[in-house]
Amino acid sequence: MAAIRLHQIHKRFQRTEVLRDMSLDIPDGEFVVFVGPSGCGKSTLLRMIAGLEDVSAGAIHFDGEDVTDTAPKARGVAMVFQSYALYPHMSVYDNLAFGLKLAKTQRQSIRERVESVARTLQIEHLLQRKPRELSGGQRQRVAIGRAIVRQPRVFLFDEPLSNLDAALRVQMRLELQRLHRDLGATMIYVTHDQVEAMTLADRIVILNGGRIEQVGTPRELYQRPANRFVAGFIGSPGMNFLAGTVTDSPGDDTEIRLDAGHPPLRIPPLNTPTGAAVTVGIRPEHVHGPAQDGDCALHGTVISLEHLGNETHVYVDCDQDQPLVFIDHPTTTIEPGQVITIGLSAADCLVFDTDGQRVPPAATSGP
Repeated sequence: MAAIRLHQIHKRFQRTEVLRDMSLDIPDGEFVVFVGPSGCGKSTLLRMIAGLEDVSAGAIHFDGEDVTDTAPKARGVAMVFQSYALYPHMSVYDNLAFGLKLAKTQRQSIRERVESVARTLQIEHLLQRKPRELSGGQRQRVAIGRAIVRQPRVFLFDEPLSNLDAALRVQMRLELQRLHRDLGATMIYVTHDQVEAMTLADRIVILNGGRIEQVGTPRELYQRPANRFVAGFIGSPGMNFLAGTVTDSPGDDTEIRLDAGHPPLRIPPLNTPTGAAVTVGIRPEHVHGPAQDGDCALHGTVISLEHLGNETHVYVDCDQDQPLVFIDHPTTTIEPGQVITIGLSAADCLVFDTDGQRVPPAATSGP
């Protein structure tokens, strides 16, 4: 396996710079997920690590060895793509064995490695079938097995589950978690699906516009986002945002007067001057519905409900740019058009400045 270091990576396509000054350390055996909106550069970065794209500037190291200009086949990586890319005329066994045959591996060793991987992925009963005889999940297992059988230093996954239905995606996420535990391999996974990122990753790398916004564990990114972009991108439903202004307040707390005539919000002290324009962020689970307690009461009109079986998402127009959403019980009696009062949990509010950066508490010097 390999520890990976990306040092000041840049990527340009003619005059268009798609990746800018990316530096990242990935320890040996870590499962890292690149996530971000379409066009943020996550797949391009993965292909550069694989050697399928040239590096315009910067360096890539595997275990301290500079592999920036090393051919893909010499890097010891295996890549699983969104499309299964199986050979349709070959059996599952031959698909798994193909790379080993090209490497002139001994026949007995090929058989042992293929059968071992097939047992690991629970596809040993499929070895004589052709890809057309397999389900989508079985095909994806074969594609992953073809990577495992090569015993690479690094596994690279480029949105491998996006072609599967919801139930199969859940099943394959569990399979990938188990494989990572069993193999102890360095894995880098690209997705636009934040649920995949949150459930699979040891650490998540949030990309946006060709730059790294934040790197951290799923819990760190959810609870302590570095900026408004990360706060809004991570979490489903997304974080609520309310515009406000810092005002004078007695005592040690900071008071924020919310726009649209809502009552002021008192939160623990911040490093923010009086009069500063800010944005308050709060997760839907920290917004309290009618008949529940809250530190700041807001009035609004219900505009939509999403019934998800185990819970209901309620969207409320509170005269902000976007509706506020909170999570209610599945048997809620709230209806669209109803005027309700909702409460905010002040201790769970985050504050962002006009540049979108999170404002740290006054008692600390950092996030």
